[in-house]
Amino acid sequence: MTYSFYQAVYQVTAQIPAGRVATYGQIAFLAGRPRASRIVGGAMARAPEGLPCHRVIYGDGRLSPPDVFGGPGIQRMLLEAEGVPFLPDGRVDLCRCRWNGAMSSSPL
Repeated sequence: MTYSFYQAVYQVTAQIPAGRVATYGQIAFLAGRPRASRIVGGAMARAPEGLPCHRVIYGDGRLSPPDVFGGPGIQRMLLEAEGVPFLPDGRVDLCRCRWNGAMSSSPL
């Protein structure tokens, strides 16, 4: 995947507001490559510091593997601190907090 796609992924991810989440597939779609959700995961692994990667989750509401954010529970802790609701089975309640993809006017 090209550097420009990673940049598009980062620009989209930077727009996700606190208290909202987006899926890997949603990010891929908004970055112009709707079938590249796995590549979005690779981009998140190499993301610049300060990007709200914790707001990007699996399409079924599952969180990233425990080691991705430095230990089990870190991603959930970050999302809960922003008010993101969870279902009893530990998945994010996407019906209540999925970002609609509306972009703000501020640049990355």
